[in-house]
Order: sequence, then structure tokens, then C-alpha cells
Amino acid sequence: MKKLILIIPIVIFLASCGKDKLPEGILDEDKMVSVLIDIHIAEGLVSTLPINYDSSRTMYPMFEKEVFRKHNVVDSVFHRSLEYYLANPKIIDRIYERTIDSLNVIEKSGNTKETDDLPQ
Repeated sequence: MKKLILIIPIVIFLASCGKDKLPEGILDEDKMVSVLIDIHIAEGLVSTLPINYDSSRTMYPMFEKEVFRKHNVVDSVFHRSLEYYLANPKIIDRIYERTIDSLNVIEKSGNTKETDDLPQ
């Protein structure tokens, strides 16, 4: 009986640890934050270009493609990861808090290093 009392918490602990593992083909949170930072920077750059809306909609996919190339991420993996995290509100909130904090730091520092690999 004493062994059973010790085994049950161990089994529960091991089962709960397995839940934290990401499904295959999903970006981890750190990588997702990095990609989202550059995605939002690319969106901002396109929106500031002196071109009409239709042209900006045509240009944005080129910027997005460069972000994925920079991070060595396939667009389908990014979109699958985004869908996965959007289905988990606590996680996506945490990811976007980090993304927004990082964008604020970049904005305050005037750091353009983040955008060096994007088309100008």
C-alpha cells in the first residue's frame, strides 16, 4: 500500500510533464516571438512606404518571405504554430506580451538591426 501511495504521485508528475511538450512541427515560444517581432516590423515598414494599399498588399508577401528565410522557418510551420498558440489563450498572451515588450525596446532604442535583412 505504501508503494502505491508513492507510485501514484510519480505517475501523475510524469504524465503532467509530458503535456508541456510541443507537437511536432510547432515552433517553440522563443522562436515564435522572434518571428513575430520581425513580422510586425515588416508590416510596419510596408505600411510606411509611400505606395497605395494595393501595392503594399503585393509587397508584403516579399517582406514576409524574407522574415521566414531569416529565421529558417517554412511559412506553413509558422501558420500551424500560430494556430496552435491561438488555441491556447494563456500561451498566446504570454507570446504577445514578449513580442510587444521587444518591439517597444526596439522602438525606444532606435535599433534597426532587426530590420537589416528585410528588403528596403
